[in-house]
Amino acid sequence: MEGIWTVRDALEWTTGFLERKGDANPRLSSERLMSHATGLARIEVYANYDRPLSTEERAVLRDAVQRRGAGEPLQYIIGEVGFRHIDIRVREGVLIPRPETEVLVSEVLAELPAAARPRAAEYAEVAEEGEGAEADGARPLLVADLCTGSGCIACSLAYEHPLIEVVATDISPEAVRLAAENVERLGLSERVRVLECDLGAGLGERYEGALDAVVSNPPYIPSAVMRELPHEVSAFEPELALHGGADGLDVYRRLLGWAAGALRCDGVLAVELHETCLDAAAALAREAGFASVRIADDLAGRPRVLIARR
Repeated sequence: MEGIWTVRDALEWTTGFLERKGDANPRLSSERLMSHATGLARIEVYANYDRPLSTEERAVLRDAVQRRGAGEPLQYIIGEVGFRHIDIRVREGVLIPRPETEVLVSEVLAELPAAARPRAAEYAEVAEEGEGAEADGARPLLVADLCTGSGCIACSLAYEHPLIEVVATDISPEAVRLAAENVERLGLSERVRVLECDLGAGLGERYEGALDAVVSNPPYIPSAVMRELPHEVSAFEPELALHGGADGLDVYRRLLGWAAGALRCDGVLAVELHETCLDAAAALAREAGFASVRIADDLAGRPRVLIARR
């Protein structure tokens, strides 16, 4: 990239370079990288075709194109990803939110009441300790988001439902820092709390039988499938957030036991899992005493989300 480069020149060169590097969507990647380098929205890129790039913009674009050419996920390079109605910051070391997980959020919202019912007596202690009942008397809906990662699920639930309060947990310090950053950035600190712990181990006894929902996108990829992951995933995203053991259900089994004790009567369990694991996961849920067990498909029509009630 020497001499004067216009937006058009750089966009065309980048598209060709990424195509040769095997990018599945080189034009889309080029547009996103151009937006990242220039601060222009994608539609503005085409309205500024003849604008020369500044030295600084060229430097940012050059670095981004090199990273993308090496296979690094576009989301890590840009630093954020759109998720439902919000933008979530992402960075290496934390799982990138997927469209499949948007379905998980939809299922949870569909299962929870749109208008809160009067709070049962067992919620009084939780509310007094700072979880915050609404001024008009409507009780908050208490949700635990286990293996929160970037916090995309917790933030979306709180953003889209004014009565939802979430305690989000992750065992990864980097994930906890990023999730807390997203919570703060989206102005949700009063209703989303992020804790570093293994599943629900850090929540304490006061949540036993008190949660309206337990939601999770845990590590769920079976060992055999891990060996077949694309380079873009296996080389850059954390194995801790991906590998679910031999059958993909190692973390799910532990999560299931905790959720059975933490959910209130008729509380909702919703978990994203690998398409090959859902039938076995449903059987385990029934054995653990859950009822109304069903499986929802993702946007590609593959079984993806288990929903059940305590």
